[in-house]
Amino acid sequence: MTILGIETSCDETAIAVLDIADDQTITVRSNIISSQVHLHAEFGGVVPSLAAREHAKNINRVLEAALKEAGVLDIEKEVDLIAVTYGPGLGPALIVGIAFAKSLAMLHDKPLVGVDHMRGHIYSNWLNKSFDRKSVKFPILNLLVSGGHTELILMTDYEEFKLIGETQDDAVGEAFDKVARLLGLGYPGGPLISKLAEQGNLERFPLPSPMINSKNFDFSYSGLKTAALYLLRDLKATNIELDDQIKADIAASFQHAALEVLIQKTIRAAQEYNAQAIFLSGGVSANSLLRKKLHAAATELGIPYSQPDLAYTGDNAAMIALAGYFAYQKNSATAQWQTLDMKPNLGFN
Repeated sequence: MTILGIETSCDETAIAVLDIADDQTITVRSNIISSQVHLHAEFGGVVPSLAAREHAKNINRVLEAALKEAGVLDIEKEVDLIAVTYGPGLGPALIVGIAFAKSLAMLHDKPLVGVDHMRGHIYSNWLNKSFDRKSVKFPILNLLVSGGHTELILMTDYEEFKLIGETQDDAVGEAFDKVARLLGLGYPGGPLISKLAEQGNLERFPLPSPMINSKNFDFSYSGLKTAALYLLRDLKATNIELDDQIKADIAASFQHAALEVLIQKTIRAAQEYNAQAIFLSGGVSANSLLRKKLHAAATELGIPYSQPDLAYTGDNAAMIALAGYFAYQKNSATAQWQTLDMKPNLGFN
């Protein structure tokens, strides 16, 4: 089966072509991404109307590039299924991709399946070149850290997901962005803090890991963000210059506090739910320290571990195409362009 995937949930216009062979081998033939990060950076976050305008301007060009790289000359003859993100995401951005996908499906008489963007992130683990789908055993515990989402998802089978823990306020990615702004680093904050933290001493300014000792599997990051704010306020009040080293030390402490609760709760949940594997996914899964520490913790526990290749950690259409394949296998009857609507607030039950 050949799937055309379309992703416009936030600030990346992405289209991919993916093949799944009879033996379940997955081949990404193209995965084109047009990022708007530089346009939104001056605003310190994504502006929905601007994102929608850029998607509309770029989506035809991205499609042409994806088809060319994949060697697809005729969608009608060479593509079996179209998959598009229908939520969660920014409404103005989602509607551009959905309208475009509907037009393609109608024009070429193709089934169209709506894809849950967050399930796409989870399935990004299947895109690893070393991933052996035949060896997968359920249940799988997924630590999903992307955009406004910080969630622990128990996957009991393909297309069977259960939410067992989530953030009660800020997501970890949002906290990274906000603390980066406090430190004057810019946007997006995750990569900037991670890089700065490499030069820092995490013990110089200890910061708390909220809810790390709570018995549930929920998270909270508003308190950590506030602690960083108060730390910076107190330093300024004592006339201490916020030089590069102090900023690096604060970044290191913040990153340690933010990640420690993720790792500890993931391991505890894996034990409680008898997980047969631990998966990491989402944009924050690109964080090198998180990848290293969670892998080490899973290995120490004796549980198989997977994380996406760096190319698939951010928003991309290859993961949407693959998630579309699994959704179509589960229920092909609903793959109709006439009935697909966006769901900006889509979430796990």
